[in-house]
Amino acid sequence: MSEYQNLKQSEKGAWVSIIAYLVLAATKLSIATIGGSEALRADGLNNTTDVIASVAVLIGLKISRKPPDQDHHYGHFRAETIASLIAAFIMMTVGIEVIIGTVQNIINQQADQPSLLTGWTAIGAAIVMLMVYRYNLRLSRRVKSEALYAAAQDNRSDALVSIGAAIGIFGAQFGLYWLDPLAGLIVGLIICKTAWDIFRTSTHSLTDGFDEEEIERIRKTIASHPGVWAVKDVKARRQGNQTLVDITIHVDPTITVQEGHDITDELEDLLEEKRDVYSSHIHVEPYDPDDQDR
Repeated sequence: MSEYQNLKQSEKGAWVSIIAYLVLAATKLSIATIGGSEALRADGLNNTTDVIASVAVLIGLKISRKPPDQDHHYGHFRAETIASLIAAFIMMTVGIEVIIGTVQNIINQQADQPSLLTGWTAIGAAIVMLMVYRYNLRLSRRVKSEALYAAAQDNRSDALVSIGAAIGIFGAQFGLYWLDPLAGLIVGLIICKTAWDIFRTSTHSLTDGFDEEEIERIRKTIASHPGVWAVKDVKARRQGNQTLVDITIHVDPTITVQEGHDITDELEDLLEEKRDVYSSHIHVEPYDPDDQDR
């Protein structure tokens, strides 16, 4: 099935992110220690959380590809969402640690001029992450993976974090020493904000929340079929990168069971083509003009 193939393709993007984050985290933390930059240190710690988050997503993608079994009749697609939720907790913990450390340095006025090398390191890291962002963005659109698209947005935010760290470091070169720990504080806040966004999205999905605008688009797609006289009800929920839809439609009461079945088959193909819905349960009822909610 194509959703399993998409999950397998998405793993390539996760691996690219993991390798990039490992190299950048090790480089930033080493040079931050040598060059004395709180901003670059915070940026490096941010990348360590990104490694953990990317590994969690990779594991979730691998588990999600497992087919349905005796006690997982709908497959294992939600493993990806659970992995993202775990990653959010880890990122929040590191973000709070970064904030506490930089605030203490600001209060104690422990700010020195960092080495210029730390600033150029941050600029180089930003360039690398922008390249990773473009790769994952193109891949996510090709395989239609929401998880990889979210990872690409995280790649872009990491590039912006590195640019912010570089601004703080270069500013410190002109005697504004407080800019470096201030940039570290901002990085910590960005880490917490990213963790909160992932947490909110994951919990919304796990509690079967779904975008109302997408529901309406699915409803219009169903209503466009000439055999559908009315769309009685549409419900949807997410399982990883898969959308599950339950639909009740009203059709001509004089058609045969076979004709009703043909309509549902055509609707399944239509939803897959237009809305990337690969799993839909369609209930057919005879049209009754006295029983319409729309």
